[in-house]
Amino acid sequence: MRVMRCGTWLALGLLCALPVFAPERPLVPLTPTATDTSVPALGRTWPVGARPAVLRGWEPPATVYARGHRGVDLAAPAGTPVRAVAAGRVSFAGRVAGKGVVSVELTGTDLRTTYEPVTASVEKGDEVGAGEVVGTVDPTGSHCSTTCVHWGLLRGETYLDPLSLLPPWLLHRGPSRLLPVLGVPLPQPPSATAVAAGTRAAGRHGWAQRHPASAGE
Repeated sequence: MRVMRCGTWLALGLLCALPVFAPERPLVPLTPTATDTSVPALGRTWPVGARPAVLRGWEPPATVYARGHRGVDLAAPAGTPVRAVAAGRVSFAGRVAGKGVVSVELTGTDLRTTYEPVTASVEKGDEVGAGEVVGTVDPTGSHCSTTCVHWGLLRGETYLDPLSLLPPWLLHRGPSRLLPVLGVPLPQPPSATAVAAGTRAAGRHGWAQRHPASAGE
């Protein structure tokens, strides 16, 4: 019995010593979850970067005061320019509860987008175009574990999924790639012979500069 107890404690000790691996958090799918199809896909750029990482997607609350996530969190270092995703008029630029907020009413719609925490470079009443900088990312004030921009979309007091503003070509666009131009050959790396010849020529040129009298003979 004593042997069995020792074996049991030994097995338990080994199990406790094993590392515990937490499951990886799934990536946020880049698919609008808004059911309101009246949101026009008039966005022409992301608020930050060319294709920022979505740290947390839109999670509509069950009721007006219920818990949820009323926007999309985009990863962005402090000081990153924040751009208007579509043309509109700045309806607010200031601080709310200590956070810098910029709100833009989108032209020809009853929608408005919000960006926070942001140090505004625009003022209330300014007209902005798609892609125009409205501020920069604040180093503090974010509810993310790292610096980010909380991007929101509202119709009146109702929150909607801001990803609905982005057309498919922009929503799913991958990193930029340089494509060859037809009729123009791609540059080729220099051959070993050419590199060696260039090295010898540079050496002779350097020797001639150090010994001008001998070089002229």
